[in-house]
Amino acid sequence: MPASQGGKAGRNGAPDTRAKRANSFVVRFAHEVHPSEIAYDYWSTVATLEAIGHREAFGLNWDPSHMVWQDLDPAAFIWDFKDRIYHVDCKDTRKRIGNGRNGRLGSHLPWGDPRRGWDFVSTGHGDVPWEDCFRTLNAIGYDGPISIEWEDAGMDRLVGAPGALEFVRALNFDKPDAAFDAAFSSSKD
Repeated sequence: MPASQGGKAGRNGAPDTRAKRANSFVVRFAHEVHPSEIAYDYWSTVATLEAIGHREAFGLNWDPSHMVWQDLDPAAFIWDFKDRIYHVDCKDTRKRIGNGRNGRLGSHLPWGDPRRGWDFVSTGHGDVPWEDCFRTLNAIGYDGPISIEWEDAGMDRLVGAPGALEFVRALNFDKPDAAFDAAFSSSKD
């Protein structure tokens, strides 16, 4: 419906044909929740989804590295946005806060400088609660892509990237077919 007849208007009052066109394709956009983006933490993600009317084509690229240094719970984020996790990006963060000198905002120090309040590190070497996260991904039935984003300024990529892959593969286990106590059931098979 044209904007003049009550339809949604796009930029400059023109009909929003891009949105209609996007909905006609089986294409989904996975937005990375990241500082400087429209959705950068829990509440800005809620606001973004509300602003776009919870459009199904708009989902999330779950990257816990940005959540850790903001003190967000990455596993709870998965649970609360379970219908919106379209991609999993495994990147880790190590926090170095609490010594009275290192600030959360990084103090304009280069990546890898131990005086920073946090830094990206190879997956498995930081503060992301990976096992909780993978168990939550299993609980929501996530079966989409999982990638490793490697941005560790303190470790050679030829060491860190293969180690991260091995770490993630060990955690990417399947849910059991039955509860652990099912072996003790009284049914006779």
